[in-house]
Amino acid sequence: DLLLSNSCIPFLGSTEGLDFRTLLLDEERGRLLIGAKDHIFLLNLVDLNKNVKKIYWPAAKEKVELCKLAGKDAHTECANFIRVLQSYNRTHAYVCGTGAFHPLCGYIELG
Repeated sequence: DLLLSNSCIPFLGSTEGLDFRTLLLDEERGRLLIGAKDHIFLLNLVDLNKNVKKIYWPAAKEKVELCKLAGKDAHTECANFIRVLQSYNRTHAYVCGTGAFHPLCGYIELG
């Protein structure tokens, strides 16, 4: 119904089934950060498909192999699922991911 009424703009950047989990809204700058499987997206709130920025942040290959050896599913568990997106200051966000059962965190510049 929303598509038929032209009252929404779907995000077209995810044809890979990236398992979106975490959102961070930055209304002041008109941006939306989305945490997904192995990716972080930075979207423009006016048009979600305009100037999409994407960071590819997979788990280390050796961590993925350890995860699979532990009997976990390679597609649904052994990846870097982004779980934390938090504003740090005006230019950076703090992000954390599962890292294939070896959590990792860092800062990304939003400029």
